[in-house]
Amino acid sequence: MKPPLALTIAGSDSGGGAGIQADLKTFFALGVHGMSAITALTAQNTVGVTGVHEVPPSFVEEQIAAVVTDIGVDAAKTGMLSSAPIVEAVADAVREFDIGNLVVDPVFVSKHGDPLLHASAVDALREQLLPLATILTPNIPEAEGLLGYEVDPDDPDEAAAKELVTLGPRWVLLKGGHLRSDEATDLLTDGNDVIRITQRRIETKNTHGTGCVLSAAIAACLAKGLSVPEAAQEAKKFVTRAIERSLDIGHGIGPVNPAWGLW
Repeated sequence: MKPPLALTIAGSDSGGGAGIQADLKTFFALGVHGMSAITALTAQNTVGVTGVHEVPPSFVEEQIAAVVTDIGVDAAKTGMLSSAPIVEAVADAVREFDIGNLVVDPVFVSKHGDPLLHASAVDALREQLLPLATILTPNIPEAEGLLGYEVDPDDPDEAAAKELVTLGPRWVLLKGGHLRSDEATDLLTDGNDVIRITQRRIETKNTHGTGCVLSAAIAACLAKGLSVPEAAQEAKKFVTRAIERSLDIGHGIGPVNPAWGLW
């Protein structure tokens, strides 16, 4: 048996709700063999992030090389990249090993508002990594950080989604979780057509790891051979169920539950 193979290049969440922990749970739940290259260690729980320890960029690249040269990668995703040197190391590895089906989740801050990407790294992310992305998956604040202007908080902004494509990714999924609306509508575009992917909004405080699970689910679906539109729609359904069955643990923002189909 040779399963589909997916790699997460992201930070570690000691609370298990986001980062590589959430990604690997998602890969497993979707029938994909998951592998990881850790970019940073965080001391983190449902209340917040109390510490970050970055992995040396050369070792991030070494982890990616170890996986690619032996096992192979059908799809990969990036999450927390923390610094410009790490972004550049990841981009170098993606180019060197010709990693396709790359999902870039531009993680700027944690669900609690703690910074996970240095301001000095935004240009590196924009210039080095986005042109390599198969699909970019920003939420509204991340889109604003990449574009440099505010996005309409009341309605999915098709113009902003299309402008993000001009930064280099082949597709953009502009997530609508931060919009002030009764439904959660994401916009998927290749710069021409726009597909609206809508699921009902679930009222819960326990949404930690939502973006990680969505981007990991897209990577898993791409690894299984689905097209980008198919992968985005399946991932949206998957993360909606993960939010619906989120875990009420800890004293703060609990995590979504990518194992909802297994429990």
